[in-house]
Amino acid sequence: MNMLKEPSLSNPHDCVDCPIRHRAVCARCETDELEALEQIKYYRSFQAGQTLIWSGDQMDFVGSVVSGIATLTQTMEDGRTQMVGLLLPSDFVGRPGRDGAAYDVVATTDLVMCCFRKKPFERMMMETPHIAQRLLEMTLDELDAAREWMLVLGRKTAREKIASLLSIFARRDASLKVDVSKDTLVFDLPLTREAMADYLGLTLETVSRQISALKKDGVIHLEGKRHVTIPNLSRLLEEAGDDADGGIMV
Repeated sequence: MNMLKEPSLSNPHDCVDCPIRHRAVCARCETDELEALEQIKYYRSFQAGQTLIWSGDQMDFVGSVVSGIATLTQTMEDGRTQMVGLLLPSDFVGRPGRDGAAYDVVATTDLVMCCFRKKPFERMMMETPHIAQRLLEMTLDELDAAREWMLVLGRKTAREKIASLLSIFARRDASLKVDVSKDTLVFDLPLTREAMADYLGLTLETVSRQISALKKDGVIHLEGKRHVTIPNLSRLLEEAGDDADGGIMV
């Protein structure tokens, strides 16, 4: 399959003004290194519901999510599927040194990716310590997040699961903003309640009930179904069963 056949090419972006510049794989690159990356990069835009990558496809690119959110999904032989991860802004897509894709990657919202041609990027990794080091850090962060998510799915109550997911979205959104309150956070929920239920292993009714309960208790404020205000991040973290230190997720 040609995974990049359908999406349209988006307008070029300036690295200096990139909203994920301080978090992405190129975060520590110097001016000359950014110029080298410019020679091998291109942008792609995807519509909500569109598949970026099919499991098993040959990948000729790697890249970073600039805006939007995507899901990582694995399909079993009998056709059952399971959402196994989320890709948020600044997350890296693809694996240098691996030819094929391990998961289906589907845009949950409209999404823009900064893509790098894979072979030249792999050469840059060998020549540019900043890139290889940053990618290693991001990979270790992803491993930590996966282990923490095992705890969420395996041991936490439904209320704690919802609070945990909301805190992830809130803190990631805050990490992409230069001027943001340390405790009161405002963001638009990037997943539907159906998608949240699938990811958390809950029913739609349970997700809706727990969101309503968090709203009623003042843990969150909700305008419509998507616009969320966290008046006190520490309290949300307590509801999630996490260390309520008010820190921003890295």
